[in-house]
This record gives sequence, structure tokens and C-alpha cells, in this order.
Amino acid sequence: MNISRVVLRPLLTGSALAAAAAGAFLAWGNTELRRFELKKVTLPILEPGTLQGAEAFRILHISDLHMIPGQKTKIAWVSALDALTPDLVVNTGDNLSDAAAVPDTIAALEPLLDRPGMFVFGTNDYWAPQLPNPLNYLVGKRRTPSYVDLPWRDMRAAFIERGWQDATHARLEFKVGQLRLAAAGVDDPHHDLDRYAEIAGPPNEDADLSLALLHAPEPRVLEKFAADGYQLSLSGHTHGGQFCLPGSRAIVTNCGIDRERVQGLHDFAGMAMHVTNGLGTSKFVPFRFFCRPSATLISVAERPR
Repeated sequence: MNISRVVLRPLLTGSALAAAAAGAFLAWGNTELRRFELKKVTLPILEPGTLQGAEAFRILHISDLHMIPGQKTKIAWVSALDALTPDLVVNTGDNLSDAAAVPDTIAALEPLLDRPGMFVFGTNDYWAPQLPNPLNYLVGKRRTPSYVDLPWRDMRAAFIERGWQDATHARLEFKVGQLRLAAAGVDDPHHDLDRYAEIAGPPNEDADLSLALLHAPEPRVLEKFAADGYQLSLSGHTHGGQFCLPGSRAIVTNCGIDRERVQGLHDFAGMAMHVTNGLGTSKFVPFRFFCRPSATLISVAERPR
């Protein structure tokens, strides 16, 4: 009897089965990238009578497109969100994942650019993605950007030309219908690009709704927005965890926020906080597990009398 053959054959068979299972799991994780979901939440924080009989003020929150040229399914799905007729569109950054992706990004957002909108950017708008170290991601070590420039200025110019407002280190006040909005935003705090001192202070007390925009939900910045009295913060960056356990339970958050608040609507020091799963991933990590890409329609309603 050949002892080595008896021992090795089960090992080789087991290795082949493990490799096949791993391949199938990765293939499933890749197909999840195209299974977009629309999430809907209601947030009753407006003073009674503010909406003058309307049911809600609807905010479409999108983030983390990470667009790559040729993603036709994503373009079609995002464009179709215009049928929701949101009152306001908020984009919290990381639109790009390729130097040639601006035209497709604009194509995806085309109908939404005709609606009132605001945006802040993430570092993946400014600099090209690079192959990450998976171990660093799992242990929560912050990556160093590539510092290879992307054409974010062209994208910003297109947004502004169509009427969207840049909230980066800016305090904005405007009306949508009869609702008076006060908003402020910072640049990506995950890589310390934020300069909160430039926007510090309470929002206009005459505003009906105050919004805080930041790409990454870093607690040190959220604390400042909450202390200044903003009612709702909007951010992305986390991808909802991207690699989750069943039930969309995040393993890591890729920022300072805790795993329990890595996605969805939560409270942060008395301020409502919404973190979206986002609509894409880095082109170097094209997988999602138990965490499908999504956008969220937030219905801001009046408090009960």
C-alpha cells in the first residue's frame, strides 16, 4: 500500500473543495454589487405645522458610487431614483473609482442634478484607488491615499453648473418650497481634511431643518455638529461594513464609528445620524457580503403634536 497516496488524496480533495467553495463565495460577493436596494426611513423631527399639510420632506441620500466606466446597471438604477421625486438630493462623496469615470458619474446622476442638491467629497474623489492590504483593513489601520489625482474638479464644476451646492467647509441657507434649510459640511474627516472651525457655531435658529454633511462618520466631528445643534447628519464611507456577517452585522467600520451604527439611522448625542451603505466599492475590492449597495429615501416628518 502506498501510504503517501492514502494520506495525500483526501488532503488534495479537501483542498480542491475548499478552493471551489471560496471561489463560489467570492463570485456571490461580486454579484451582490449589482443587487441595489432602496431603503426608506422616516424621521419625525420637524415642528408641527412646518410642512403646511405635506406628509414629509423627502431627502434622497446617495454616496460612494465608486464609479468605473461601463457600469451600465448602476447608471440605470441610480438614474431611476429620480422617479421618487425627492425634495432634496444629498451626495456624501467617493463618486469615483477611475480617472475616466466622470462622464458615467454624471450620466448616473443626470436627472437628479435637476433637483435641489448638496454635496461633499471623500478622498476617493480626489485620489485614485489602490490595491489595499486586507490585513490593515481588518485590523482597522487607516490606509494612505495614493495621491494620484482624479478629475474631481471637472465633476464639481458639472455639479455646480447644474445647481447643486458645495457644502465643503461652507454654511448654506436656502429654501426648498416653503422649508427653510440650514446646512454645513466638512471635507473628509477620515483623512483629517476637515476644518470644522470654518463652519463652527449653531445653525440659523430660523431654519426649519438643519443638516450636517461629512463623508466619513468620524465621532470627533459628529460630536461638534451635535454640540452645535444640528438635527441630522448624513455620511457614507463605511459601505455599511461591506464584509458583513448574516443579518448585515459589520465586522469592521473603516472609521471611528462603532459597528452598531455603521449603517442606517441612529442617534448620536441627541442628533439623528444617517450612514448609508453606499452604491459601490473600490475597483480593487469588488465584493460585498450580506451588505448590498443602497441609497436611502429619508422622509423628514413633523413631530406628533
